[in-house]
Amino acid sequence: MFPTLTTPRFTMRALQPGDEQALFTGFSDPATMQYWSRGPDCDIDAFRKWLFERDQTNDAKSRMWIVVPRSGGDPVAHLGRFERSEGVAEFGYMVLPGHTRQGIARECAVALITHLFRVEGYTRVFADTDPRNIASNRLLQSLGFTREAHLRSAMKTHIGWCDTWLCGLLADEWSQT
Repeated sequence: MFPTLTTPRFTMRALQPGDEQALFTGFSDPATMQYWSRGPDCDIDAFRKWLFERDQTNDAKSRMWIVVPRSGGDPVAHLGRFERSEGVAEFGYMVLPGHTRQGIARECAVALITHLFRVEGYTRVFADTDPRNIASNRLLQSLGFTREAHLRSAMKTHIGWCDTWLCGLLADEWSQT
């Protein structure tokens, strides 16, 4: 069963048909995709296929929450959790263009991380981020993540070889409930 999460302003739910239109605004935007491991999508049909095939393979190891306003409307963000080993999850997020700088990532990240630690029983949550992604790194730091590693030229992406920061948070460090 896919868990639906709520915050004061948002519902975080499973992917539904029609969500691809809103999500494509982020996945096709060069600025939004700048620090991702892949470049912007340019074909909505290929994106839809990738998104829903990926969602069909989602199991307990991989989940994507779609963030919609509780008052109704189109998706404004998505968050993901990817189990990397027993008790360890990677965490990621994207706020869609036109919805940044409104506290959406923080509000939803708090709900998801709390769920991962308190309900799903993870011991460790980590994020893999580009050091140049200042907004994302500030958010992770404010949530209590510790930068544990700086890997140089760790990944070749659409913008060339990139460094990565690995930032981790342990269950007993989480206090933002």
